[in-house]
Amino acid sequence: MALSFPAIDPIAIEIGPIAIRWYALAYIAGIVGGWKYATYLNAGSLRVMAREQLDDFVVWVTVGIILGGRLGYVIFYKPLYYLSEPLEALMLWRGGMSFHGGMLGVILAIVLFSRRNDLKLFRVGDLVTCVVPIGLFFGRVANFINGELFGREAPDVAWAMVFPHGGPVARHPSQLYQAGLEGLALFAVLFVLARNPRVCDRPGMLAGVFLAGYGIARCIGELFREPDAHLGYLVGPLTMGMLLSLPMLAVGLWLVVSSKGRA
Repeated sequence: MALSFPAIDPIAIEIGPIAIRWYALAYIAGIVGGWKYATYLNAGSLRVMAREQLDDFVVWVTVGIILGGRLGYVIFYKPLYYLSEPLEALMLWRGGMSFHGGMLGVILAIVLFSRRNDLKLFRVGDLVTCVVPIGLFFGRVANFINGELFGREAPDVAWAMVFPHGGPVARHPSQLYQAGLEGLALFAVLFVLARNPRVCDRPGMLAGVFLAGYGIARCIGELFREPDAHLGYLVGPLTMGMLLSLPMLAVGLWLVVSSKGRA
């Protein structure tokens, strides 16, 4: 017994030779939605920068997401392949993005933009991390529509699905688990905390909650997600996603604890 995988065309809009995929729309929705929500926070509980600066900052973040996400995938997941085929690293339309790489790209954008505009680094980090779950949610939904990054075998689970590229065995729809944990749940936690003046007065606390929360959510999601075929398990039961998330958990906890001294 298994649910039928909804066969949704990965191409959302096609006009002649132009094809726009759901994955691209997920990035657009995440960036635009994050921009609007950041504008709302910046005008209320998290006043960090001028409105004009925030509009400029969106461009910096977008570049950090794309370049960092692609470089992260190349370095973390397929370094040997791209060493032999370096030009393919530029072919973004063939897929392959890493959240952890995108995160590092955004952190670099935060540091550079804060220094250039004389802004408080941890405050900018708090604002950015509050909106990141929006992009994570849409990204995981796009993964599900594409039938990629599917879960481990779960023949006895009532809501398991047979994915087009996952063989005949029913599997966990782990993309939806991760959309719920990394996207909806983490957004809800940060939304509540961002409305608390005592939390907002401790620079770095919201960023720490996000990093620690994502580390936990990703590790839980990886328990149900099929490891990358070319990597498998790296250390015992640990996957690449888990190993990259553990430092996030550690740094996040440090930011939460140390934020009291920055109040």
